[in-house]
Amino acid sequence: MGSWVLLLPLLTAVAQAQVCSVDNTFFQVEENTEPSGPLVDINIPEGQQVTLGPSSTPFAFRIQGSQLFLNVTPDYEENTILQAHLECRRGDTVVTQLRVFVSVLDVNDNPPVFPFEVKVERVPEDTKVNSTVIPEEELEAQDRDKDNVLFYTLQEVTPGAKSFFSLVGANRPALRLDRPLDFDKWPHMTFQLLVRDTREENAVPSHTDNATLVLEVQPADRRPPWFLPCIYSDNYVCVHAEYHGAIPTGHKLLGPLILQPGPIYAVDGDRGINQRIIYSFLEGNEEGNFVINADSGNLTMTRSVPSPKTFVFLVKGEQADHASYSVTKVRVEARNASGSLPRFPLSLYRGTVALGSGVGVAVKDAAVPSQLLRIRAQDPEFPDLNSAITYKITNNSNFRMNGETVLTAAPLALAGIFYAEVQANNTVTSGTASTVMEIQVSEQEPTTPTGSPGTGGVTGGIDQPGGSHAEDQRFSQAEMGALGGVLGGLLLLALLALLILIHKHYGPQLPCCSGKALEPSGFDNKAFLPDHEANWAPAPSPAPDCALPADPPASQFPEPPAPPSPPRPGRVPESPATARDGGGPEGVRSILTKERRPESGYKAVWFGEDIGAEADVVVLNTPASDADGAGDSGSGSEGSGDEDADADLGGGPHDEVPSADSTYM
Repeated sequence: MGSWVLLLPLLTAVAQAQVCSVDNTFFQVEENTEPSGPLVDINIPEGQQVTLGPSSTPFAFRIQGSQLFLNVTPDYEENTILQAHLECRRGDTVVTQLRVFVSVLDVNDNPPVFPFEVKVERVPEDTKVNSTVIPEEELEAQDRDKDNVLFYTLQEVTPGAKSFFSLVGANRPALRLDRPLDFDKWPHMTFQLLVRDTREENAVPSHTDNATLVLEVQPADRRPPWFLPCIYSDNYVCVHAEYHGAIPTGHKLLGPLILQPGPIYAVDGDRGINQRIIYSFLEGNEEGNFVINADSGNLTMTRSVPSPKTFVFLVKGEQADHASYSVTKVRVEARNASGSLPRFPLSLYRGTVALGSGVGVAVKDAAVPSQLLRIRAQDPEFPDLNSAITYKITNNSNFRMNGETVLTAAPLALAGIFYAEVQANNTVTSGTASTVMEIQVSEQEPTTPTGSPGTGGVTGGIDQPGGSHAEDQRFSQAEMGALGGVLGGLLLLALLALLILIHKHYGPQLPCCSGKALEPSGFDNKAFLPDHEANWAPAPSPAPDCALPADPPASQFPEPPAPPSPPRPGRVPESPATARDGGGPEGVRSILTKERRPESGYKAVWFGEDIGAEADVVVLNTPASDADGAGDSGSGSEGSGDEDADADLGGGPHDEVPSADSTYM
């Protein structure tokens, strides 16, 4: 027995020498590693051959001589373990079987991938805040790398959308609502969802992916119908409009009533749902004079109203699904229609038509030649009666009215501008109104609006209604500005001319009227004294009026020389005293002559700057005694002086027959 124990190592060595063997049967290799040398050496006995058995990983290994090679670049995502099954044969007999394993180590070589490129999610408008809109399972990305932790980021594409949604966590891509939704302002929002397989963006290696997330807000039925127009609205509340209108008494209007500020009209406050609105009376139509259309809301009459009266209706607008409704007020006033006059919005209508047009040719609008000229009047009190207004041309047989359009009534053989009066007649109220129509007949219809008729060169066929139409012309702002400048200049010139005339005619009297006496600096006639030496008597005229100075006392004037021969009417004898008065007022000089009037008096002549200008002649009377050569002054002399003064002021026969010593300037 002991001998067998001694022979056992020897027998083992002999046995190993008779079978195949390898030094190591387990290896670890990182994926994506390129094979560069043999994986392991195989010990092959003489007379045996080594082959890969059927359980080997296909195409993963090869045997070259007595060495085992890795034949592929390992990929953890494809195979985590590679197996080489080695069979040693002697002939067809398998002597030995060996297994060599290669464990593929995972590395971060694959990017995370979202299961979608664009995801559209519909979110109800009334979704509660802090609720999960999209669960994590629908948004998370997949990474083939083992044990990779993914990091998610939500970026807004629609400005401001980030304030509505956020992710639950950086590693949990569930989408959460952060604030109430508003379909009217934010009907849809777009986000970019990003994922990264490393915590840091600049880590190496690092892989990312992105996807588009579109959230469509579904409107919720949260608002009742709104009657338009809203007096106030903030996208949540509408203060409804109230409607009002007028109807004529004793008449039944066939069409829908025209109301202000518009027809009865309501819309669903939730524009996204836009439910159909059904209209009905709540109260106010107990007499049944009106009916409301359930679909359109139009209000029509069922019979006439005999006397003035005010109707107040409460109109209900309800959604077709009966989810909500609103109520508004409608006021209709029945008035006496007599005396209501139609009105034209324009006082002058301009049209154009081609020369040589025959009968029945429509007149085009001069402002827009591609459109027909339409003349339309309106009843300001009863707009519903506008359809009852008829039109006719009263003073021009070349044209006629066809409803609201104008047609030629005769061939147009003359070029020019034709005027016509158009009369509107309300067949219900019997009210009438008229306007003026200007039609330009030219060889070629103008493409721009016609200007003023004064510049058009009327050649014939003008029928202008009574009165000037200049005030009816339509001018541009530039034309009105130019006209204003011209008128302003003319007004300034007129004022200057008026001031010159006043100065020439009333210049000597202005100082008197202003309370200051005229103080001449020199006297050509020595018979007159300065103011401080002469004693002038006050004028007998009333105090407020500016009167001529009274006759001075005869005792203060020397005896004047004998008067010269009277000159011919219309001529003024030259005198050396016509020299300019050096110290007098500017542009005024005085000439005081010693010519005596037979009625006892002296003449003072005041000249303007220009010798040819008009001059005022003031007669200074002296007492009768002075005219006779006596130096006394009596009451009779003073009376004769007053009579002469009255005669010179136009109250006596001297106005018609000039005296012998009259001087004409």
